Amino acid sequence: MKKSLVLAMAMALGVTASAYAANPFSDVPAGHWAYDSINKLAAAGVIEGYGDSTFGGDKLMTRYEMAQIVAKAMAKGANVDKLAAEFADELDNLGVRVANLEKKADNVKITGEVRYHYADNDKDVAPGYATALRSRIWIKGAINDDWTYTGMLENVQNLKNNTGDETTKFQRAYVNGKLGGVAVQAGRYHKKLAEGNVYDQRMDAVEASYGKDVKLTIGYGKATPLSVARLDNSDVWYADLSGKVGALALSAGYVDFQDISGSDVDSSVWNVAANYAFDKNFKLGAMYLKGEDHDLDIDDDGFVVTASYKGAKAAKVGSWGLVAKYYDQGVTTYADHTMNGKADKMLGFKGYSVAANYTFAKNIVGQVEWYDLEDKVASDVKSQTLWSQVVFTF
Repeated sequence: MKKSLVLAMAMALGVTASAYAANPFSDVPAGHWAYDSINKLAAAGVIEGYGDSTFGGDKLMTRYEMAQIVAKAMAKGANVDKLAAEFADELDNLGVRVANLEKKADNVKITGEVRYHYADNDKDVAPGYATALRSRIWIKGAINDDWTYTGMLENVQNLKNNTGDETTKFQRAYVNGKLGGVAVQAGRYHKKLAEGNVYDQRMDAVEASYGKDVKLTIGYGKATPLSVARLDNSDVWYADLSGKVGALALSAGYVDFQDISGSDVDSSVWNVAANYAFDKNFKLGAMYLKGEDHDLDIDDDGFVVTASYKGAKAAKVGSWGLVAKYYDQGVTTYADHTMNGKADKMLGFKGYSVAANYTFAKNIVGQVEWYDLEDKVASDVKSQTLWSQVVFTF
């Protein structure tokens, strides 16, 4: 391999010098086509010549000499993935670590999560207790520089009856990418609408987002809520507009569930929200929701107030957080709510929840939640739930 070819490769690394040094090589005249480039690389310490003031640009070089140039470029912070993968063995012999490259084995990343939960419910709504072990394996792969694929395999073991009941399903499969300045997501992905106060579940859909400081997202697909039969397999489209003004985050959204349970009835929900961060620890938010009345004598609107302080971080042992919420939602303002309280069989609900989380060890986080809710129509129907969980991530 000629050094002129090596020079061309090194130039592609983006290695530059802050200042031009005097010509260090006697066999590279000032009028040579590579004069400036060679001076830059020499000033950056990437090339050294033969120690006798000559560059030897017409000589062939060994793979070890090439590996030495790549190693020096890596030390300067240059992006040399392809070259480092090609010369991985030689770089190892030179003591250069290329663990982050692994010959591009990191093109696919696998992570996981194991969650054990226990819930105790009162006698009015879903009486008794529930306990289960849920395992999730996530796979994320790079398709190209602009597109990625994500998949998730989930196993759930019902531990309540100790009968070995379990299910294993491929719960997520979607791609993310860009088309011009538009971010696109398509497939079976998880979607949280209106901070989870309307919908928080997987969805077979496609969505497009545009903007940064002010962001518009529009999506269409099929909802698959687990807890509300009247919305089972309903077509849905949604839109959300969000932005920030200093510490104040604002958003407005709309979701329309179409042809509920195969009928011609649609159910739509509007929402507006404001969340203010007083500092890095304390946040306060409020959301107003407006559903459809469907000519029924029931509340068709509602609101949710949220206060949060700090928050457990899986990577930080001893970190913790507190969250308190107050709910007052009519039955047409939610489809599959994010909370672990039992309100799916109520005709609207109001009440509160408090939660605390704590990181016991790295990647081991525990959480306890308490819900005290009552039916907005039948006020004698109440729901109290104690939910607890431990999550292990890897």
